[in-house]
Amino acid sequence: MSPAAADAADAVPALALRHVSKRFGTLVANDDISLGLGRGEVLALLGENGAGKSTLVSILFGHYRADAGEIEVFGRRLPPGDARAALDAGIGMVHQHFTLADNLSVLDNVMLGTEPLWRLRSRRAAARARLLETAARFGLQVDPQARVGALSVGERQRVEILKALLAGGAPGSGRAGTRILILDEPTAVLTPAEVDQLFATLRRLVADGLSLIFISHKLDEVLRIADRIAVLRAGRLVADRPAAGATPAELAEWMVGRRVAPAQRRAVQPGEVVCALKGVGVRSAERRAGLSDVDLAVRAGEIVAIAGVSGNGQQALAELLFGLRRADTGEVLLRGRALPASPRAWVAAGVARIPADRQATGVVGDLPLWENAILEHHDRPPFARAGWVRRGAAQAHARTLVQAFDVRGTEAQGVATPTRGLSGGNMQKLILGRALRPPVAPVAPSAPAPVPTLIVADQPTWGLDVGAVAYVHQALLDACAQGAAVLLVCEDLEEIFAIADRVAVMHQGRLTPARPLAEWTLAGIGLAMAGGPAD
Repeated sequence: MSPAAADAADAVPALALRHVSKRFGTLVANDDISLGLGRGEVLALLGENGAGKSTLVSILFGHYRADAGEIEVFGRRLPPGDARAALDAGIGMVHQHFTLADNLSVLDNVMLGTEPLWRLRSRRAAARARLLETAARFGLQVDPQARVGALSVGERQRVEILKALLAGGAPGSGRAGTRILILDEPTAVLTPAEVDQLFATLRRLVADGLSLIFISHKLDEVLRIADRIAVLRAGRLVADRPAAGATPAELAEWMVGRRVAPAQRRAVQPGEVVCALKGVGVRSAERRAGLSDVDLAVRAGEIVAIAGVSGNGQQALAELLFGLRRADTGEVLLRGRALPASPRAWVAAGVARIPADRQATGVVGDLPLWENAILEHHDRPPFARAGWVRRGAAQAHARTLVQAFDVRGTEAQGVATPTRGLSGGNMQKLILGRALRPPVAPVAPSAPAPVPTLIVADQPTWGLDVGAVAYVHQALLDACAQGAAVLLVCEDLEEIFAIADRVAVMHQGRLTPARPLAEWTLAGIGLAMAGGPAD
């Protein structure tokens, strides 16, 4: 190729979207969006939950077909609605919702679609070597033989990232390699050290010509990694500007259309012990860490945060307090009383459950929104009478939650909207509303809304936008002020420092003593998360 031709090729952008629109019934998800991405450029795509970000990248990746507009990749028109064409063009994607086969191993998931069907023997050894080498470069530890269904949410996210990076350019695939990488909330469950390692690798790849679309609600991370920032609001492109000089407050205001105030903490004197674990042990199962001699007490009116790298026993702790597992040793007491390993018993005792995996355990995707809103209380008043569900009461409660927790995506069908059709963030808002606003029989309009006895919040703000995060933080703090005890399982240290009263760190199933937040530093928590001394 002549120098002039090479310069002309370099001038062609990696990606060009022109007048892209997409509707779902009466809902306009994307409205006449035109956007470009340069070679070796990092474009941050921001917006509230339901603003249209996931729809736009799904169109780009071939999962959806746009109603109008066109897309060019390196100067060639991308066939609409064709995921294989997107892969062949060098587009890789890490989805917000996992796209893994739970019954297969990590290695099998990474290899899916990378080998031709006519090959007589799979090149597993070579694929395993590539997986381990890439995992080491990114600092994303995985076990190639682990069954994906046995992994925690954080571990599955690591597999998603690795799968996207390895999808292009596998030996025998016939593809040139991943040239445009879309990351949809990739750091939501990574520790600060892992984020640093990921960003360092992404910068090396970008320096070699990789173009990157980075979707995140962590605005500080956006400003660290992005060259340019595009903001969607209500399906329209409202900002497209260089990242240099932008501030988190500006970005938040562009996203939600108003100033976002941080959550306000009220001074509360902790009350009696609501939940106590004494010498609790839970056996490891299917490569998931258990618990070893865990002691913990959570009092009314306080937030106790459990920090730790994903996969170190947090899942076992959450499942224990959700009523899904029983302790093999020790005692688990709620207000001094032992409860059976029964979700019904824990919910009836006033435990609000916010699971980390919103799709697998948080909702039933095929049910309408109103049924998910009453899922844990469908057989009791005010939603049931003589064994029959009272639809009117149930749907009225669901409408209250939609309004109070700003659940979007219901404009077309209201509370009859299939829950699977909600964006990840709006699905999470529904779960939060169900947990934090428990239903009661009709009382006087002036009576205060009840609060749960214990709130077990496992990654409650994962995937939420900055406005929704502030809302959730305030809701948890308000519940505490009204006497609820909160156990926050969280890998986001910013969130822990924002709302926790005491912090304990979990490593390999063991839990440090829960100490006041003022006694911790960011470095100290990071050291304890890696297995170092808690002090």
